[in-house]
Amino acid sequence: MATTRIQGYRPGLVDVATGQISREIFVNDEIYQDELERVFARAWLFVGHESQIPSPGDFFVSSMGEESVILCRDRVGKVHVFLNSCRHRGMKVCRYDEGNAAVLTCPYHGWSYSTDGRLVGVPYFREAYHSTLDRSAWGLVEVAQLCLYKSSVWATWDPAAPPFLEYLGDFLPYIDLTLDAWDGSDGGTEILCGIQKWRVPCNWKFPAENFSGDSYHNISHRSVDLVGIGPSGSGRRDMPELNMARKLHIAFPERGHQTTSYLLPKEAAPPPAYQHSSVVSDYFRECEEARRKKQGDWGRMIALVGEVFPNTAFLARQPRTLAAWHPRGAHETEIWRCFLVDKSAPAEVKDFLRDYYIRYSGPGGMTEQDDMENWNYAHAASRGTIARRYPYSYEQGMGTAVDNYEWEGFRVPGTVCDLTQAKSSEHNLRNLYRRWAEFMEAESWDELTIWRRQRQAEAAE
Repeated sequence: MATTRIQGYRPGLVDVATGQISREIFVNDEIYQDELERVFARAWLFVGHESQIPSPGDFFVSSMGEESVILCRDRVGKVHVFLNSCRHRGMKVCRYDEGNAAVLTCPYHGWSYSTDGRLVGVPYFREAYHSTLDRSAWGLVEVAQLCLYKSSVWATWDPAAPPFLEYLGDFLPYIDLTLDAWDGSDGGTEILCGIQKWRVPCNWKFPAENFSGDSYHNISHRSVDLVGIGPSGSGRRDMPELNMARKLHIAFPERGHQTTSYLLPKEAAPPPAYQHSSVVSDYFRECEEARRKKQGDWGRMIALVGEVFPNTAFLARQPRTLAAWHPRGAHETEIWRCFLVDKSAPAEVKDFLRDYYIRYSGPGGMTEQDDMENWNYAHAASRGTIARRYPYSYEQGMGTAVDNYEWEGFRVPGTVCDLTQAKSSEHNLRNLYRRWAEFMEAESWDELTIWRRQRQAEAAE
């Protein structure tokens, strides 16, 4: 039992070999400050969706770690992400959640920026600055790298980070299951009804691990299952096809991403669902048939939940969402959740999904209320002097994961733990914290890349 208060991060707090992880990484303020620098300033982070800024001059205020950022489209249609902080005295340039503007003007001293970030207006430029201020050197701070992928927007502050698609690696097809249209067409989704935002008194890693694949907390949702909030009033979801599938934890140790997914049998028929509405039922049945025809064996894969390291989660089935766990100190998380629908879906389908999504997820949703209570109380009960001395156990399923997992002729990308008989594993959670520890210990992206290549070489032996 450790009795010395830890000052900042140190190696050994995450022991993947034994499946034990110190509570300090969740409740220690010094460690939190370290991870802002070592994780959030270096990783790729989800910023938003192009459907939020469809026209020139549109802007949306988002977040990257603790930093407020402006996602905007300039006058020629190019997308940018800027630090939402005036270069003069640091005031927030945009104080509204979203809008449209020809220029972005700081409300403090009036410095004005074009939508491509250039400083274009300075009060008393001639009188006080004698026309000598180099305006080209004082534009808004822009992210080091930006990637638009199937209308989703991702960014990083680190110019040394690998390109986003390389950052995802072989995890990319699982993200596609969320971003692609229901019939498997590339992209084709849009955000429905804006963003849900709320705060929970817990460390951001609690929701991150929950959506990485915590398959052990279904007891929390027992009341929801009894009520039956599925689209047709059966359980939490209308997905009886999953009873025939293999339930898999799939992790990518070299990158830190993971998902809980299902692999359907080869001849599984599209299930009947959403029977209360023929329009909705027909739409999903036709889309599912088209997807399987288009994707072949990959069409058998259903991604349930997943996590892009460090703090972006997705639900790829229903409700289909993207969520970001924005840190607001070691002891609070601001959750942003957006709901995705097919742009081409009939209005009746979108209306149905809006009602279902709100009933299921978010601060008013029946399942997420359970989750929030768990995260809140787990965090609070881990902050005490005595509680911090005892590690968490992440030992489920140790030694059972395999590479090159195959079932009925289909090889699944990633390192896989089959939960069909085991029921539960913490394989994905160990993967999340392994990568977190590597970010905390590495001095540069070069070191992170070396570790990734070493693991790939070991896996190939």
